[in-house]
Amino acid sequence: MNLVVGATGLVGSEICRRVAAQGKPVRALVRSTSDPAKIEKLKNLGIELASGDLRDRASLDTACRGTKAVLSTASSTVSRQAGDSIQSVDLEGQLSLIDAARSAGVEQFVYVSFRDKPGLEFPLQTAKRQVEQHLKQSGLAYAILQASPFMEIWLSPALGFDAANARARIYGTGHNKISWVSFRDVAHFAAASLDNPRARHAVIGVAGPEPLSPLEVVRIFEEVSGKKFTVEHVPEEALRAQKAAAADPMQDTFAGLMLFYSGGDEVDMRATLAAFPTQLTSVRDYARAVLQVK
Repeated sequence: MNLVVGATGLVGSEICRRVAAQGKPVRALVRSTSDPAKIEKLKNLGIELASGDLRDRASLDTACRGTKAVLSTASSTVSRQAGDSIQSVDLEGQLSLIDAARSAGVEQFVYVSFRDKPGLEFPLQTAKRQVEQHLKQSGLAYAILQASPFMEIWLSPALGFDAANARARIYGTGHNKISWVSFRDVAHFAAASLDNPRARHAVIGVAGPEPLSPLEVVRIFEEVSGKKFTVEHVPEEALRAQKAAAADPMQDTFAGLMLFYSGGDEVDMRATLAAFPTQLTSVRDYARAVLQVK
């Protein structure tokens, strides 16, 4: 049995689909307050449901029982509910999950994280690094997937990149390159890590096929759409001021993530692709999908 934690989320639901498609049994940890439509999709995939919460250690012990591998993508940053925080979910909850997996005799733990940037600190990054360290010291065979910024999140209207209306918000100068990754590719690497000797005690960089600056991304969308984009820049100085004035860890984290984007994140994927062959999604692929252009 393979337990997916964060199973109703963007990456987690795709992991469930891919692991199930491999003919492997999947158990999804879901909360009583999870979206019923998302739970129904999991049921339709033939996935076993386990009721639980990262903040409830007893439920984690039950969910891990009889499980060979745990794959965790859960985070408080996107779909927060009452009582969720970086401290309670991304740090304490993930630490409890690792301990529950170890107690249950789980063989492998796949943890979806994100990449580091020296000199930049914010609460979510600190929590991720502490969880990674705990996992490395747990005795479990681990695969830590450190992902670059997701194109489906950063290049979406939620963060000011509104392709349908030809508008783009850019954090910083827009010149620093980022190896934008699709959540589907992150899910592929997570599923491909199961029972894979190359994913034992491994930290794996997960990114897209080519580094592109935000301004280069805008040009690709302009080419695909045939429309000129209106571009708005949020200066790095404003982001630093926002981070300094943050009233809580979540505000601090969002400002930190924008500064991460501003500074760029280039990744050479050749070694990863040699170990886990796949066709990565490009920004142009994503633009065509968003704009519904063949």
